[in-house]
Amino acid sequence: MSLSDTLWERAQQFLPGGVNSPVRAWRSVNGRPVFIERATGSKIYDVDGNEYIDYVCSWGPMIVGHAHPEVVEAVQKTAMKGTSFGAPTPLEVELAELVVTAFPSVEKVRMVNSGTEATMSAVRLARAYTKRDKIIKFDGCYHGHADSFLVKAGSGLATFGIPASPGVPSDLTKHTISLPYNDLQAVEKTFAEMGSEIACVIVEPVAGNMGVVLPERGFLEGLREITSKFGSLLIFDEVITGFRVSFGGAQAFYGICPDLTCLGKVIGGGLPVGAYGGKKEIMNLVSPEGGVYQAGTLSGNPLAMAAGVATVKILKRPGVYEELEQKALTLTEGIKQAAQDAGIKIQINRIASMFSVFFEPEEFVKDYASVLKTNAKMFINYFYGMFKRGIYLAPSPFEAGFVSLAHTEQDIQKTIKAAKEVFKEIKGD
Repeated sequence: MSLSDTLWERAQQFLPGGVNSPVRAWRSVNGRPVFIERATGSKIYDVDGNEYIDYVCSWGPMIVGHAHPEVVEAVQKTAMKGTSFGAPTPLEVELAELVVTAFPSVEKVRMVNSGTEATMSAVRLARAYTKRDKIIKFDGCYHGHADSFLVKAGSGLATFGIPASPGVPSDLTKHTISLPYNDLQAVEKTFAEMGSEIACVIVEPVAGNMGVVLPERGFLEGLREITSKFGSLLIFDEVITGFRVSFGGAQAFYGICPDLTCLGKVIGGGLPVGAYGGKKEIMNLVSPEGGVYQAGTLSGNPLAMAAGVATVKILKRPGVYEELEQKALTLTEGIKQAAQDAGIKIQINRIASMFSVFFEPEEFVKDYASVLKTNAKMFINYFYGMFKRGIYLAPSPFEAGFVSLAHTEQDIQKTIKAAKEVFKEIKGD
């Protein structure tokens, strides 16, 4: 029995499902996880000594690579001075300034400890600012595990969502409307019926939690126009895309200015962090300046701020995003060609350094409904074939992959070679 097997048995005794976050359990690929001991650069190493080229990147934040020397040094130096004070520190001011400078829509920002904290706080703020209760989200977009977001679509385009998890009151979800992603007509119809009651629209500008699904031309622009017309706020959940799609996030990439922005992942450099920010007139409602209460003892803690500052400063260097783009392009074009050579139908959705491979799509993958029509069984075969060859992908057909600055040309060519072999195996089956 491997050490991972032993740890898995122990973990299931003490942790729900053996994990601290559901996707880590590998249930989507009908398996059990390996336990990771360490990581450096583009590689992770399990407790049994196996090496993998990592395209999960801790679900996105390791954009400069694992254990980057500058990030590690910043955290070590900061830790020597103390890990938390429950008081203001220079580092949180420095990171806030970097965020405000990078995102033109953000004039003030509040640091929190997770993406969930950021999104739930942003929605509360939107409700306070507009004095309305209802919110619109989109099927397949994930905004954390706050009650308002654990909602699945109702039976019609403009019906209220129903709870997607036990423990979520139906009285709460009646304020949440879930619509198909990329369906601007559904948004227009909903606002026509109840626009004066809608506090905000919250959206992943590039969906990253049903795999990577890109906004169709005019979708984000339409959301901006409709929300402005009806006096609702537009919230961009850039927990994944912030500093990943471009230095200014998806909003800079697409040229859309939301009212509020939620951030996470990269701005913690691998440590727990989140943030929400926006226009001063909205953010000034947050306590202690205003009456919208939100607090956190570890918000803006020195270790996360130090890692975030170091990571963002690396990303500011000339040529960084061009390098990430080229690496991701080489990787995805190579995988696409390997599938074509093997006679396997795939669709790769990519923007900058995030991507997804969808198998046998019945139609163009543009929303949650079309994602569900892809071949999950083929993905499972692909996942394990790549895993056996030392390539670590997300253990779900509905998660994004990520390329980091640490991925080398050798890493990418090894990955493409592995994909060629796996596709031939799959075709043979």
